[in-house]
Amino acid sequence: MEQNNSYTTERVKTNNLTLLTDLYQLTMMNGYRICDMDSRRAVFDVFYRGAGGFSYAVAGGLEQAIDYILNLRFEDGDIEYLRSLGIFDEKFFDALKNFRFTGDIKAVPEGTIVFPYEPIVTVSAPLWEAQLIETALLTFINHQTLIATKAMRLTECTDKKISEFGLRRAQGADAGIYGARAAYIGGVRTTSNVVAGKLYGIPVTGTHSHSWVMSFDSELEAFEKYAEIYPEKCLLLVDTYDTLKSGVPNAIKVFDKLKAKGYKPLGIRLDSGDLAYLSRKARAMLDEAGHKDCLIFATNDLDEDILLALNNQDAKIDVYGIGTKLITSYNNASLGGVYKLCALEENGTLIPKIKVSNSHEKTTNPGVKKIVRIYRNGMAQADLICLEDEVIDTSKPLTIFHPELTYKKTSYTDFEVKELMQPIFKNGKLVYEIPTLKDIAKTEDESVKEFFPEYRRVVNTQTYKVDLSEKLWNLKQTLLNSNAK
Repeated sequence: MEQNNSYTTERVKTNNLTLLTDLYQLTMMNGYRICDMDSRRAVFDVFYRGAGGFSYAVAGGLEQAIDYILNLRFEDGDIEYLRSLGIFDEKFFDALKNFRFTGDIKAVPEGTIVFPYEPIVTVSAPLWEAQLIETALLTFINHQTLIATKAMRLTECTDKKISEFGLRRAQGADAGIYGARAAYIGGVRTTSNVVAGKLYGIPVTGTHSHSWVMSFDSELEAFEKYAEIYPEKCLLLVDTYDTLKSGVPNAIKVFDKLKAKGYKPLGIRLDSGDLAYLSRKARAMLDEAGHKDCLIFATNDLDEDILLALNNQDAKIDVYGIGTKLITSYNNASLGGVYKLCALEENGTLIPKIKVSNSHEKTTNPGVKKIVRIYRNGMAQADLICLEDEVIDTSKPLTIFHPELTYKKTSYTDFEVKELMQPIFKNGKLVYEIPTLKDIAKTEDESVKEFFPEYRRVVNTQTYKVDLSEKLWNLKQTLLNSNAK
């Protein structure tokens, strides 16, 4: 049963997580200080690679990243712990006492669909500040983007409602709580997770387990007692003993009594067996008994493949509860987001930087960049990764080309563009109005509608164009050629 949440929540704030970092961030910070490089401006991009990952993603985790930055400071206990490691000198600790983030951050708003290699977050700050925050930013962005994307993929497989049921299978409490938040962003708009309901205002849903039924002398008695306690929210789990011979018939008996008293039963839940077959049979039994408005809920290790199969088998399921394979992103354990240097100040000027690899997918895009989304008639056509100072003139035809297979070109006229990234911090000050979770969900809904189904589907997904501007492509080739010498 779903419980509407009218509870007024305050925005959940992160504690001081300054030491939520890898040791090498701190050793590099200290090295930059000793080399007198700590104050040089550096620009880093957060993006995810496509190899082995999702063809698209739903941006998530920005709010937690913001709170992390706002609370960034080394407390006495942090410094004492670092002193105990015997690695750093006292001058480093003196510098840490006054450490605050003073840089700029741009980011794609949560709920926006993004693609591999596009900057989701860009950090521009003194080098040692930008270096410190790498690990924590990746923690927040990688996890919630991963789960939000998994949620969207599941919603693309069915037109039925989905509820998140994953807390007990999550990899820890934080993963369960933030995972429920991310799933909401991705389109799964109810949860069984009560603390997530309280913290984020997500509607909570749930019924009883098999142990409730097994705690009574009979299944019918268990159903009757549950209906007596929750007559307006009666949803019965019918597969403890025998779904069609016992569970559904006993549920019908209880529903008959509830209707006679003026109540409207919610429905039944299936948690095992052949869900397509059982749902069809149960639907027929409920309809024949006069309970056509009773819903059929289904759980049991569901994923995209099973949802698509149930659709093809004409399953009569109204709501799915998905736990393990949503909250753990079962078939894709990690988003694969990275944090890479793209520019560094030298003699007062930002110099583009590139990481070169034998694996072309690990070679980075240099310079300070932005993402421009190209639209026609309100529908997204392609994304263009540009240098920050580029301006797209929509009054003139625009030709873009594949960054590897450059002979593949597409020209646009009568088009519109939108820059995806927004300022978040400026000179260490928050300049972004943090949206509510409901507003983030609206952003996701709107972003989904901008893309044709062939780009969103989970089987035979068509590749959406993500190209480099000619100026950025030329810069990249210049740096690649200079590194080859």
